[in-house]
Amino acid sequence: MDPDEYIAALMRWHFTASTGSPFWLRRARSLDFDPIADVRTFADLRLFPNVVDEFRDVPVEDLIPRGLTGEDRVIAGVYESGGTTGSPKRFVMFDRWMEFALGWDEHHYAAVGPANVLAVAPSGPHMFGEFAARRARRHDGLRFTVDLDPRWIKRLIERDGPAAADAYAEHIVDQAAHILTTQAVGILITTPPLLERMARRDDLVGLIRKNVRFICWSGAHMDADSREIFQTEVFPGIPLKGLYGSTTILGMSRERPGEGLDGLALFDPPSPYIVFRVVDPATGQDVALGDRGQVVMNHLTKYALIPNNLERDHAVAAEPPPGWLGCSVADVGPVATFDDHAVIEGVY
Repeated sequence: MDPDEYIAALMRWHFTASTGSPFWLRRARSLDFDPIADVRTFADLRLFPNVVDEFRDVPVEDLIPRGLTGEDRVIAGVYESGGTTGSPKRFVMFDRWMEFALGWDEHHYAAVGPANVLAVAPSGPHMFGEFAARRARRHDGLRFTVDLDPRWIKRLIERDGPAAADAYAEHIVDQAAHILTTQAVGILITTPPLLERMARRDDLVGLIRKNVRFICWSGAHMDADSREIFQTEVFPGIPLKGLYGSTTILGMSRERPGEGLDGLALFDPPSPYIVFRVVDPATGQDVALGDRGQVVMNHLTKYALIPNNLERDHAVAAEPPPGWLGCSVADVGPVATFDDHAVIEGVY
C-alpha cells in the first residue's frame, strides 16, 4: 500500500458529501485549506487542528461516515476517554475495526490456547473492558471481571492524596484474589499499579504462577526495573506483554516481540491506520529518534478521522518497522499537566 495514495484516498472519503461524516463535512467549512487538494502525504496532516476537544459535546451520530454500509456500519459501542482533563470525549467504535484492532497483537497469544480471562480493568464507558470480552471469546473462554472506575480513583487522589486511594485499590485486588482462588484463569489483563499490588501478596503470586499463562498490561506506565522484576523474579516464564493505546485513537499499539529500548517495552502502532509522532511540545516539531517528547496520535481509517491529536503522554521516539509511517514509542508516561489540568495516573 502506497502511503501517499492511502492518505489521498482517505481525504476523498472523509470530505466527500456522500461518504464523509456530518462532523467532518461541517468542520471542513472552517478549515483554511482544502483537505482533498492540500493533504496528500502523512506530513500534510499537520495542517489539521486538533479537534478531539469538540468530541466532548458533538452528537455521536455526527461522527459516523455516511459511506459506511452493511457489515462496516455495525457499531460495537460508544466509548469515552478517561476524563482526566475535563469532561470525557466520546467516540464511535465499529465492530469490524474493533476486531482488526484486537487482532493486531494476536500473535502474542498464539501459544496460549483455550483460556478464561480475568480483566481487572475499567468496563463501560471505557473501551478496555470490551477488548477483554472479545479476547476471551477468541480463546473459547469465559471472561471474569473486576470493575474499576479510574475517574473516581483519580478524584480521590486529587482530593485527598495517594493514601486515600489505597483502600479502593486494595478492594479491587481483594476481588481479583477471590476469582484467582476459585476459578481457572489463563489470561490476566490489568494495569501495572494493580499488578504491583498483586505481586505484594505471596498467595496471589503463587496462584498466578500456577495457573496464568499470559499477562497483558496496559493503561499506565511500567518502568524498566519493574518490567524486569516481573519477568525474571515475580512471574518468570509467563509472557508479560504491554499494550499502549487510547480511546481517542480507537485502538492500540503492540509490544514489539523480542526487542526493547534499554529494558523498556517498545510499541508499534498498526500503520497506516494508527500512526504516532513524538514532538517537542514547545515547537510542535518532531523530536529526533531516541529523544523524548509528547505523543501525537493519528487515527486514519474509513471508520474515523482523528488527526494530529496531542496526547497527555510523553515518550521516547523509536525507529519504526520498515515502511511504517511516523515512529514507534517507548518509555511512555503521563505529562505532569495537560490543558492546565494536573494529570493523575492512578491505577489506569
